[in-house]
Amino acid sequence: MSKRGILLHARSRIGVFPSVLVIYFLSFYSPVWADDCVVLLHGMARTERSMSKMEDALVKDRYAVVNYGYPSTELTIEEISRDHIPKALQLCGNYTRVHFVTHSLGGIVVRKYLAENSIENLGRVVMLGPPNKGSEVVDNLKNIPGFALINGPAGSQLGTESSSVPNSLGPVTYEVGVIAGSSTINLLLSLMLPNPDDGKVSVARTKVDGMVDHIVVPVSHPFLMRNANVIQQAKNFLRTGKFVH
Repeated sequence: MSKRGILLHARSRIGVFPSVLVIYFLSFYSPVWADDCVVLLHGMARTERSMSKMEDALVKDRYAVVNYGYPSTELTIEEISRDHIPKALQLCGNYTRVHFVTHSLGGIVVRKYLAENSIENLGRVVMLGPPNKGSEVVDNLKNIPGFALINGPAGSQLGTESSSVPNSLGPVTYEVGVIAGSSTINLLLSLMLPNPDDGKVSVARTKVDGMVDHIVVPVSHPFLMRNANVIQQAKNFLRTGKFVH
């Protein structure tokens, strides 16, 4: 039950229990109330449903969670950042700290927003398979007919050239932990990538200057956000600022 839910539950019983019991009830639950909100951002051509397993795990740990869906294949990275991060933050409300857990494109959207804006109560950011230095897959496929239709304008912005969005953002100046995948189910795309890779992004290109921790797991790109070990590592970083190596 969320912090808000516990409060509402307690208030609904004030007329039944003596006030001393209500105070005891509140004091009993207070250690597990969520003071932190976590915003989840899915990857390209995915929806918030792809982050549902991560959401459930974080809710069980008493975080307030905003699993935010956005039109990843309809807008540029600049437009997603400008139009949707403020909406996600508004849904978070007035919690002590706001964290992010992102998959793929979601990490670049957060970097873009934080390169131009500040979040006063920003906590930690966990990125799963982020193309922080772009992806050779985009270099090879962005001019092929159908690529833009499937991946939208944001997809073409994720190349490895110095002018690409991720390569133009500079170092991060906040606590970032990156989880990279080293297994692939897409052998064709992996032929375009330096090994090791997750089928979409090479391990080397998930790294970003200024990050505080980086870990590699044997998981393919589409499954990072649903893998039990990845979820546990994300929780470790949110709680302590580091992964378990």
